Order: sequence, then C-alpha cells, then structure tokens
Amino acid sequence: QNSWYNVASSLLIQRYKFIPPQIGRNVKINCKLTLHMKKDGTIYNYNAKTLNGSRSVSLREYMGKTVLFVNVLNALHKEMKDYGFTILGFPSNQFGKQEPGDNHEILASLKHVRPGNGFVPNFLLFQRGDVNGDTEQGVYTFLKNSCPPVGDSFGNPTNRLFWEPLKMNDIKWNFEKFLVGPDGKPVMRWFPRVTVSEVRMDIIKYFNQLLSQSTQQNID
Repeated sequence: QNSWYNVASSLLIQRYKFIPPQIGRNVKINCKLTLHMKKDGTIYNYNAKTLNGSRSVSLREYMGKTVLFVNVLNALHKEMKDYGFTILGFPSNQFGKQEPGDNHEILASLKHVRPGNGFVPNFLLFQRGDVNGDTEQGVYTFLKNSCPPVGDSFGNPTNRLFWEPLKMNDIKWNFEKFLVGPDGKPVMRWFPRVTVSEVRMDIIKYFNQLLSQSTQQNID
C-alpha cells in the first residue's frame, strides 16, 4: 500500500488506541443528494480559534477551496494541497477522553508522544472544542445539519461518549469526516472507520466532477 496510507493508518492506531463503533449502514453520504436536510448558509459564516489562541480564523479564508474537516490526516493534505485542497483539524475530548491536554499541550503530545517521532501537522489545527451536545461548535452544527448521519449505532456509549443528549446525527467517533466544496457547502460525510484510501478515491472522483463541470461550462 502507498506510504501515505500507512502513515495515516499508523497515526490513527497510535494516537487513538480505540475500537470505534462497528461499520453499519450508510458509512458515507453524498450530502448534495439529501434534499430534506437543512442547507442554509455555508462554512464561511463561521470562525474558529487557532490552537495557540493567537487569532480567530474566518473560514472565509478558505473560499474557493475544497476542505476536509477531520482530526488529523497529514499525508492526504500533502498529496492534494496543490489542487486547491486543504484539511482543517478540530481536536475534541468527547470520545473516550482521548484529548485531555490543554490546547498548548496538544502539539507537544503529537510531536513527542502519539504518534511521536517529531510528528508535526502540516495543516491548521484549531482549539479543542465540542463537536456534539449543547456546547458544540457552530460550524459542526452546520455540518451535521447539512448531511444525514453515517452509521446506525454508537456502539456501547457507556464511559466512552461524553456529551448529552446523544443524537443519531452526532459525530460517532474521532476521524468522522466532512468534505466541503469550493462553494462552502458540504459535499460528503464519512463514518470514522471508512479507510483513508476510500476517502481519497471519493475526493479524487469529486475533483474529476468539478473539472468536468468546468469544462462543460466553458464549452457552453
């Protein structure tokens, strides 16, 4: 397998020693085909603070780019950044209390503990925050309202999931992903256990669709 897949898989196993919910139905969703979901607005309506708290970033900075919302995926960002693709990382401590450190400790933990070996994210990480529950970040409310749930179970939530109330459309575990198009609208959503290789292929297919649409518009 390609080295980027090995790196991403190793990162997932080393940093988050967990068994996430089992794969069930609807492990990935095309958000644009689900017309019943609320879709008003874009990600550009939201801000997020950088991990060190030095500035508040308007997501309008990513207008025109294809964006993946996830925890950590260095290799995928490196491979595709030249194609107008970027990854935004939002650490959360709601899944098994696996991100207990303060914001200033997260980078040090990544570099020296898990996965260690001098690892440094090559994309922007924002401050740790909630992605589910009453105190969830607004951008995650928007993302979840724009896409149906993936997976059909939380598994056994006892002493693993730290928010209330549990809603089926909640993020099920670390590494659930949302793809947002250049127009700021969510495109796809993946269950945490969908492989990085499958996510990569889906993103490439999406890029090809954008290229085909652009070519057709130029012809017309």
